[in-house]
Amino acid sequence: MSPNQPSQIQHTITDLVVHRLIKEAQAPAAIELRAAGCPLDDAAVRLVERLCTHYADRSSKGFGRFEEDEESFPMPRLLRAHVVERSADFITLSRHMMEQLQICAHDEELDASAFVVIARISEGGTDCLWVALVGESIGSAISGTLDIVDCSYLDFSSLRAAGRIDLAGWQRGDERYISFLKGRGDVAAWFKRFLGCSDIVIALKETKKLVLALNQFVETERLEAPARDALLERAHGYLDELGETGEPVALDEIARQVWPEQPERLDTALNSEAIKLSSGFVPDRRAIRPLVRFRASGEQWKLEFDRSGLRSGAIQYDRASDTLVLSGLPDYLKKMLLEE
Repeated sequence: MSPNQPSQIQHTITDLVVHRLIKEAQAPAAIELRAAGCPLDDAAVRLVERLCTHYADRSSKGFGRFEEDEESFPMPRLLRAHVVERSADFITLSRHMMEQLQICAHDEELDASAFVVIARISEGGTDCLWVALVGESIGSAISGTLDIVDCSYLDFSSLRAAGRIDLAGWQRGDERYISFLKGRGDVAAWFKRFLGCSDIVIALKETKKLVLALNQFVETERLEAPARDALLERAHGYLDELGETGEPVALDEIARQVWPEQPERLDTALNSEAIKLSSGFVPDRRAIRPLVRFRASGEQWKLEFDRSGLRSGAIQYDRASDTLVLSGLPDYLKKMLLEE
């Protein structure tokens, strides 16, 4: 999806505010707070749509849940007061969040100044809280007298950090209900601490989700059998190499390696919020076998074969009779069958 295209998901803004984090390199952090929420006008809608679209377009997201230690990571306590107990309104919540953000940024040596967008948004019926650190850039504008003037604007191409909390998933106790951008240097690490997010990744589980996502992708794209098999075989080869060398997965790189013809389409599919697929895990080589191998069992049989056997003709499936025909049986198997 291009950053200039609107998101396909309907976003309804419940609350929105923009504060400011002031953090120069080698200097303590300070915050500048807005007194009230932003008007929910067309400008606010455009801002939220840009935020959601740029976030969706970015690869390398992490997923997790809140840390259990609420003294060290107070975000769930702050949210509980607003969402569950309703003892704090949205502006009070946002101010407490900014105080926590200031604490987390205080000891960092880097320059992390940014506008902080905090929004409660309904996304297709899902109640979410968004927090984003957005940089500022200078552009050019034309005045009423046709003069060229400088103007500052929120530059979403420099989205330094962002997180999304599924409030309903949090209250249900889902396994993972927080997503956040990974990368972009040291900012991501302290921003994750600010969110209070634990993103322990289980390689086997994430690899299985990746395999499922790849299989869903080839079905959605309705690829012809040769193209489908080639894509899955490339995926298996690339992931197997990563697993052997211990290299972590980068979803955008998978897309480039596996489907170089249109990598952006695969990258979008792998980064879908519905899948909640993390990057940065080392593929489990056992779990990628289904990309190139079929395995099934019945009450009286068990079978496993490579996908390439269907193309070579060594294995044939007859839909009319619902039978599977195996050719080129090894001598020891033929001998056992003849002795029965």
